[in-house]
Amino acid sequence: MSQPTQSLTALALQKFKKNFWGVLSLVYIVLCGLAALFAYVIAPDSSQNANQMHLSIHSQPPGFQVDMLTIPSDIDTEQSWFLKWFSGKKTSDTEIPITSHVVTDNGISYVPYTGDESAGIVKNLTVNGVEDYHAFAKANINSSKFLLGTDKYGRDLLSRMLIGARISFSIGFVAVFISLIIGLLLGAFAGYFGGKIDAAIMWIINVTWSIPTLLLVIAITLALGKGYWQVFIAVGLTMWVEVARVVRGQVMGVKEMQYVTAARALGYTDARIIIKHILPNVIAPLIVISAANFAGAILIESGLSFLGIGAQPPTPSWGAMIKDHYSYIILGKPYLAIIPGLAIMLLVMAFMLVGNALRDALDVKG
Repeated sequence: MSQPTQSLTALALQKFKKNFWGVLSLVYIVLCGLAALFAYVIAPDSSQNANQMHLSIHSQPPGFQVDMLTIPSDIDTEQSWFLKWFSGKKTSDTEIPITSHVVTDNGISYVPYTGDESAGIVKNLTVNGVEDYHAFAKANINSSKFLLGTDKYGRDLLSRMLIGARISFSIGFVAVFISLIIGLLLGAFAGYFGGKIDAAIMWIINVTWSIPTLLLVIAITLALGKGYWQVFIAVGLTMWVEVARVVRGQVMGVKEMQYVTAARALGYTDARIIIKHILPNVIAPLIVISAANFAGAILIESGLSFLGIGAQPPTPSWGAMIKDHYSYIILGKPYLAIIPGLAIMLLVMAFMLVGNALRDALDVKG
């Protein structure tokens, strides 16, 4: 009895599953994506951009723990759950790291954290409208633990890392989307029509290709202005060239196939032939190149942030974190720069391994 024939997609999926590093990298990317998506939900500091500064506890090592006194503000900061999830919680409360405190009927006496062994100045706190300071202290004095330590401004490094992952994933998705739209359009036109259209498009491709990527991104960023979305557009506008070259080459081969000739004989329009008959057959190499472009976009954004023309403060970015703390490598606290650098390396490597695994899985000759 003959075995049922499996589709090429099923065969490619089975081949991909056998690639240990490819599957492991895909799982890592998914976990990082979920962490970025729900960053404000799981981050210890859920304020906007995790920008709660405590200069008295700056540059503390991983695992640092301190009591935090929160003084509520009277300013109304009501938000919908969606805005809290998407952009963080607006807060005007004051947080004070303290070494010790004593609660009395008339207020709270506390010693602010200073970081040295000498006794700090005792301060007294009274809050209008509070009658039971014991209940107030129980609700507003909590132990805060910084799993990855704090940066040079005393902000929670773990929270900044989680929210910074959003920048990396966002730049990857937007840049790949823009590059696919432009690259598919120009590459398909050049490969299908040939002649003067091909020559003109190839001239544009070669001119763009000859300009250093980082230099072109910097020029576009300076023209559009510094900011979040400007970087996304700039990176996307520089990554379409490779897509266009691959699509052009694939289309030039596919358009000579018999089913394309049959489609022309049936009177189908060029647009229908390109969209329905040619492009579906060049998807495989595009998937692989998109994974590589995703990794490239993350590296470019990190480089721009390191140069100071990427995402602007206080928006957290892994590249900006390295810029702020690279001098700490020789000051005895290298983890402040190594942690974001390691995050960039692992995410880029994961996308490259997934791209390699997809290339092997989609290789019909293999």
